[in-house]
Amino acid sequence: MIALSPYLFYLYESVPETQIWDTFLFTYDSKAWGDANYVMWVLTGKLVPLLYLFVWFFTCRHWWYHTILVPIVMYIFQITVMLNEDTEYMDEFQIIYLVPIMAVVVPSIYLIRAKMFNKINDANKTLEELEEEFMIKPTTFWGKVRQYF
Repeated sequence: MIALSPYLFYLYESVPETQIWDTFLFTYDSKAWGDANYVMWVLTGKLVPLLYLFVWFFTCRHWWYHTILVPIVMYIFQITVMLNEDTEYMDEFQIIYLVPIMAVVVPSIYLIRAKMFNKINDANKTLEELEEEFMIKPTTFWGKVRQYF
């Protein structure tokens, strides 16, 4: 999937530089954007890093991997705002919508870190042993997905 990402990024070049893009599957009208090619360029510029973040999140074995949820949510929010054609200003004042997510993720990561360092001071365990203790290991990909939903 990562090896195909350059190809995925340049998919926008197959989109015509017109306002209305007709395919056999759908018709897309880039009303506010004016150019379907430009919309797809912006969309691929957000989808490819989001793809990397998902791969990183589902393959990360460290105790702090929940912090990756913050940029994932940020990219998802930016994509939904981008696809909403009534929005006049993209990427403006969107940090306000991320504050509730950050308010949950950041303190929980700090509490896990504090608990780990308390155990290091109380016991003779290494940091790697504590990471193993705090790590949840689902056996399958869907097991990892079910862990969060």
